[in-house]
Amino acid sequence: MKKLLLASAVAALSVSAANAAPTLYGKAFLAADYVNAEFDGPSGNMYDEDTVEINSHASRIGLKGSEAMTANTDVIYRLEYGTSIDGDNATFTNRDTYLGVVNKQFGEFRVGKNQSTLARIDNVVVNQGYWDNLGQTENESEVVNALNMADSSRINSSIIWTAPKYDGLPVQLSAMYNSDDQNGNDDAGFGVAALFDQGTGFTAGIAYDKDQNIDGDIIRGTATVDLGKYMAYPVQLGALYQVGDYDNRDKDEKGLVISAQMGLNNFARPASIYTQYNRTDNLNGFDNSDSDQIVVGGKYMYKDNIIAHAYAGINNADNVGYTYNTGERDPVTDEDIFNTESGDAEVVVVGAGLEYLF
Repeated sequence: MKKLLLASAVAALSVSAANAAPTLYGKAFLAADYVNAEFDGPSGNMYDEDTVEINSHASRIGLKGSEAMTANTDVIYRLEYGTSIDGDNATFTNRDTYLGVVNKQFGEFRVGKNQSTLARIDNVVVNQGYWDNLGQTENESEVVNALNMADSSRINSSIIWTAPKYDGLPVQLSAMYNSDDQNGNDDAGFGVAALFDQGTGFTAGIAYDKDQNIDGDIIRGTATVDLGKYMAYPVQLGALYQVGDYDNRDKDEKGLVISAQMGLNNFARPASIYTQYNRTDNLNGFDNSDSDQIVVGGKYMYKDNIIAHAYAGINNADNVGYTYNTGERDPVTDEDIFNTESGDAEVVVVGAGLEYLF
């Protein structure tokens, strides 16, 4: 009898351990990018880069899993960290890290560091590699970057709720609250989103957030259509429009994204080509600070988890700031003195790389 009880206990512990075992996953994406970047300010050409870079694009590693609490409720968790496998950044940075629960009646709750609700309706962006850059709104110190509208970011100390699927209602509802100060103000932030998808090839979404991704309000709308559902063309079209109302700025930032992606049937493995146009007016809420970006690219899947990428694009930004080292030092602190000037930037990038998913 004792042996039988011992065997039963061991079996129960084995099942419990198996249920709790996390899934290890990640992505390694390395590319060779030819970069030509220039900045023209009041005194002429202030920055000129013409080089080939080895870059890591959104490489990451993570653990995720779930375990049943009751017949209707599961605990869920994710610990995901970004890393630059080219060695430029030797540290790990938090991506999505949360602990939560899923209930069949009340939906899903995630608590931790979560993508904002803006991301819940973003199925329009198709760019990859260097040009997956929506959200870069200003040049970093001594570097000229391709600039676009504000985008969804990961919000600290946040809770995001996803409504359960209701029969006959093809809408995914999400709501978010964060307690921590995100943008230098004293107010907590919140956001909501709704994505309409009947599974017919057409989707439409709308989202709003306040004091999360910017110090102010963002409202975003998206729409996509899969023409392959209606005719013999494997093309998916998408459009995104967004207005950002920055506190203490004169103008609303207005952004537009239009994309198209087409599958190619004359290859041994799945392949596709894409193009995407971005337009942003009043970057960061500053009048006459604008940018245009056009990108073309393609993907070829050697396997489901091994993907080759190639892309080329150009970004032009007018009346944007560039921060540079003046070469002088502060006589009191002995630190480098930086200055910021306004001018026009142009970034051209042609790249190719390999992505491995595990």
